[in-house]
Amino acid sequence: MAVPLDRQDAYPTFARKQVMQEGVFRRRQLPHWDVDDKPVFITACLAGSLSAKGLKRIRQYRTDLDNRECPKGLTLQEWETRKSKLVFRMVDQMLDYHSPVRYLEDDNQAETVSNALLHFAGARYELLAFVVMPSHYHWLFRPLESWVASLIEQQHKNSACNVRTPRERITQSIQSFTANECNRIRGASGTYWQGETFDHWVRDDDELSKIIHYIEQNPVKAGLVSTAEEYAWSSAAERFRKQIDSIQAQS
Repeated sequence: MAVPLDRQDAYPTFARKQVMQEGVFRRRQLPHWDVDDKPVFITACLAGSLSAKGLKRIRQYRTDLDNRECPKGLTLQEWETRKSKLVFRMVDQMLDYHSPVRYLEDDNQAETVSNALLHFAGARYELLAFVVMPSHYHWLFRPLESWVASLIEQQHKNSACNVRTPRERITQSIQSFTANECNRIRGASGTYWQGETFDHWVRDDDELSKIIHYIEQNPVKAGLVSTAEEYAWSSAAERFRKQIDSIQAQS
C-alpha cells in the first residue's frame, strides 16, 4: 500500500534540539531556529497544497543539496540556511502556480486568516508584513519583548507546562484558530494546514527589507493583481487603506 505523501516527506526525517551560538535550533520534519528579539518569516501551507509529483521533486532536490559539500567560505550553519532558502524558493513557486488546493481563493476564508494575523498585532508581536495567497500565507513578525517576558513568567509559575518558544506559541494559536474557523466556513472537518510551517529568522535590516518586498509583491509575481496595494488580504493593502506606515492592531 502506498504511503500518503505530505509536504514534510520532502525533508530528512530526524528530530533534534540543539542550543546554537544564537538561539535554539530544532528539526522535526522541517528545521526551526528561534533567536530572541529577531523578526521571524513564516510560510504556512494548506494541507495537500503540494501535489505528490511536486513533493517528489522537492525531496530529490533536497537530497541533492544535502549530498553537496559545503561551499568554501561558508560555515555549516550558513550552508544549511542557504539550502533551506533554495528549497523554499522551489516550494513557493509550486504553491503559486501549481497548487491543487486553493481554499483561500474564497474571500471569507482569506479574510478570516487576514483578521487573525492582525488581531494580536501590537499586543503579542509587531506585524511587519503579511499576505494571504490562495494556497498559503506569508507572515513576518517580531514577538514583543513585554509579551515574551510575561510568557516566561507564566512558564516559570507552571513548571509542568509545555515549554514552547514565542514563535511556536504565536503560530500555533493562529493555525489552530484559523483551521477551525475556515473549516466551519467550508462546512468541512479534518486537517486544514500542513503540520509544520517554514520559518526563518531575519539576520539584518537589509534582509528584512527584502523579505517585506518579497511578501507584498507575491500576488503581483503570481499574476493575481497589478500592484501590491490592490490585493485585499495583505499588509500592503492594509497600510494603503489606513494611510499608515506600519501595521497595528486591527481597529
